[in-house]
Amino acid sequence: MPDSDILDQRKGRASAWFAELRDKICAAFETLEGELTGENAERCAGIPEGRFERKDWTRVNEDGSPGGGGTMALMRGKVFEKVGVNVSTVHGAFSQEFAKQIPGAEEDPSFWASGISLVAHMRSPLVPAVHMNTRHIVTSKAWFGGGGDLNPMVPVDADTADFHAAFKAACDAHDPDYYPKFKAWCDDYFMIKHRGEARGVGGIFYDYLDSGDWEADFAFTQDVGRAFLDIYRRLVRRHMNEPWTEEQRQHQLFKRGRYAEFNLVYDRGTQFGLKTGGNVEAILMSLPPLAAWP
Repeated sequence: MPDSDILDQRKGRASAWFAELRDKICAAFETLEGELTGENAERCAGIPEGRFERKDWTRVNEDGSPGGGGTMALMRGKVFEKVGVNVSTVHGAFSQEFAKQIPGAEEDPSFWASGISLVAHMRSPLVPAVHMNTRHIVTSKAWFGGGGDLNPMVPVDADTADFHAAFKAACDAHDPDYYPKFKAWCDDYFMIKHRGEARGVGGIFYDYLDSGDWEADFAFTQDVGRAFLDIYRRLVRRHMNEPWTEEQRQHQLFKRGRYAEFNLVYDRGTQFGLKTGGNVEAILMSLPPLAAWP
């Protein structure tokens, strides 16, 4: 590990980037809210254009000491039925049991973690839902993790191809082995095991990224965030004004039920947040506003 001054500089740069990415995403999504036209705009005539509302929260460690905190940014609107873009920077000590599961924490349970987490549930069933997060975690070791995956109600081959191509380009700019490795990791991770079905059409997922070159790992994590914003904004514009039916809406609610099942049963971010005393409202922001089960 580097000395404390370098480590603190790196922590500051990482947390500042996550906040900067949040601001860029929020601005882009608010712009999309003003671009709805035609039948779908008429359908949402009584709904105001969405704007993000931010809410700060603080974390207190078990011993009563300050443990950092974060900011929730939540928007409900015409295009985005519910989208949350949360950033947090927290620190403290893992429980003895949880420390055994975290690299570098078994000898010293102290940790620092910062990241951005986004989930978008769309009003139109023709616009795919999406998840993205990136994070930097420091124990006696330090690493980056994150990724993004697309969750359409009905997969569209062109959307899937473009989404994967965007992440592949980001990966290939750093290491040609990244995309096949991180795509396979995503496919395996976002599997609803009790149903034997994938949550969506995939993307990339990576964790414990510590190549030995912190600057390179940080640059890659930044490029993942930029790639996500570029491609998802284009996919939303591609479908947001297409007319949809109530039958399609009902199917969307069933798919959201599957999404909720995964996040409550398997999602590592959810488990990390709950086991480290995070803000419950922020942690469960990923759950859809409405869902159904057949």
